[in-house]
Formats: sequence, C-alpha cells, structure tokens
Amino acid sequence: MRRLGLVTLTALALTVPPFGATADAAPSGPSGQPAAKAFAGNWKQSVLDPDQNFRGLAAVSRSQAWVSGESLTGGKAKVFRTTDSGKTWKDVTPPGTEGLSFRDVEVNGKVAHVLAIGPGQDSRIYRSTDGGATWAETFRNTDEAAFYDCMAFYPGGQRGLAVSDPVDGKLRILATTDAGRSWKVLPNEGMPASDNEYGFAASGDCLTTVGNTAFLITGGSKSRALRSDDGGLTWTASDNRIPAGESAGGFAGDFADQRHGIAVGGDFADPTDVQDTASYTTDGRTWTGGISLTHVGEDVSFLGGPWTAVAAGDYRGSTGTSLTTDGGRTWTRVSDQGYHAIECLPGGVCWAAGRKGAVARG
Repeated sequence: MRRLGLVTLTALALTVPPFGATADAAPSGPSGQPAAKAFAGNWKQSVLDPDQNFRGLAAVSRSQAWVSGESLTGGKAKVFRTTDSGKTWKDVTPPGTEGLSFRDVEVNGKVAHVLAIGPGQDSRIYRSTDGGATWAETFRNTDEAAFYDCMAFYPGGQRGLAVSDPVDGKLRILATTDAGRSWKVLPNEGMPASDNEYGFAASGDCLTTVGNTAFLITGGSKSRALRSDDGGLTWTASDNRIPAGESAGGFAGDFADQRHGIAVGGDFADPTDVQDTASYTTDGRTWTGGISLTHVGEDVSFLGGPWTAVAAGDYRGSTGTSLTTDGGRTWTRVSDQGYHAIECLPGGVCWAAGRKGAVARG
C-alpha cells in the first residue's frame, strides 16, 4: 500500500510492563466451548537495531521467531532470527538489501521467505532453506504498476500467494506451487473489480490462509474481506465493516478456521480515531462491525481457538495491546505497549515486533 510504503514513525517513549506468568485459562467462548489460554500483556522487550522498523514477523514456536524490517535511514532492510525464546537474535539478512522494505516473513519448516514491498522492482521475494545463512531471490516484480503488500502460505508450505495493489483495476495475485522456488501472476478474471482498493502493508497479515482458504483484508476505496477457496483463482467479497478511506480500512486479519475470523484496522491519517476498528465473522463470509479497540489495529492473532485473540497497534501515539475472549465481540486493553506485528501460539505465548528495532515475547 503506497501510503505506508516508507513512512518514518514518530519516536515515542517505551514503557513495558514487567514480565511474568501468563494469565489463567480464559472463560468459555460464546458457544460454551473452552477458550484458549489468554494473554496477560506482559511483554518482555528488547531492541535489536534501532534503525529498523519491524513489520514482518513469523512465530515458528515458543523458542523460534523471525522478524523483518526496513531501515529508517535508507540502509539495509534486515532479517533476524532467534531460536532461544528471544534471549539472542542472529542477523540473517540477505545481501544487497539497501533501500528495500521487508514487510513480511513466512516460515514453513526449514524454508523461510521474506517479501520486500514497493513499486516496480522494489517488490521482491527471497527464499532460504538453511536458517537464513544463504538466500535466493525467487521473484522480482517487473511491472511498474504493481506494488506487492503481503504474502501467505497454505499449510505445508508448498502453495503460497502474494497480493499487489490493483493493476488494471483489480488486485493482482502472485502464486507459487513449488514451495516458493518460482512464482507466477494468476489470471485476474476471478478477482472482483477493486480500483483504488488495496492491502495495507502494516504487518504482513492483510493476506492470510487457513486450511485451503485464503482471506484478503482490504481498505482504501472499499474496506472488504475477500475469500478464495481455489488457490487464489476466484474471490468473493464482503464488507469487513471497518470504515474505508484513502488511508483507512482493514489492515490485517486472522482466522481460527474457515468460519471464525477477526479483522482490525483504523485510519493511518487519523490514528487516534479508534472507533469501529475491529470486526468479526462466524461464517467466514459475513461480518459484524461497530467494535472499537482503544488503539489502531495493525495486527491480530488467535491463540489456538475461535474465541481468544490478541490485537496490537503502534502508530503516531495510538498504541496498545488488547485481548478478546469472545471471538472479537468485546476487547480489553491488557497493555499500553503496542507493536506493528503480532503472532500468538496455543498456550498464551505471543511474539511481537515494532518500531525502532523493538521485538518482544510475552
């Protein structure tokens, strides 16, 4: 999304709550099913490189995570990896990344992919099979009209998709069927008209998959949730109920299954307007809105069931982390600290990444 392509974020004071044990198990969800273990908002934060703005995050396990970012001063876009629960991080940056913006990182088994966003050849995908020791560039965009925003892989890691802002009035879908070794642009006949509608590169989660289904959360001229059940060839669209605008709409989504999902967003032009910043679905097709976080919603992640999820955001003073235990119907602020990207695991462990090199685990 061009309007968030190379923004330098305003410096804010960081206040991190003390690190402690996670919360007790959350109450049952709306249907009476047990909810996942909740998250207490007890972030343990460290700073890897204050020149990096991290918006890409892959939480592989309780001990392993990857983050990707962009330089705030025009230097290298970097990638870091930890395998010891965040105690130490290794710089595994590909060569030749000066001036790029790594907004998404995806890891499937031993294979890692990072997406650089931007117009024309600034949009690229790199692939590693050895923990980031070496990388191969597997895609470089040659269409000056395209601008890739987000990337996601289906379970197993063989099939994956990436999405670009509209080309010829329709969002463009890039696909791989060989674990990211090669990519091709899919035909656009099955994509609804989407002129001036786009995915936001806020956290790498405007595009997500669950089972054989892909979901795309958009904003701009329209704020929608698009769904594909055939590998990205055809899409159906519905209003995601987050108000649209040039810098507004849905920024990210997550799905516990093909029916239960949450979208979050806001307005980057007015991030302190936190009304109608979240919505949810219980059938994977229609959305209920009118739900407000107390901060901008840049990312959201379920904790292993359809009821418990965490949302986070940090943009120009609108910052915080919030928890839902009823599938997105209501939210409780659990921390004043916020991040651009968040990913949670069953058991209440969450990873986060954000501005000025911040990474956290809680």
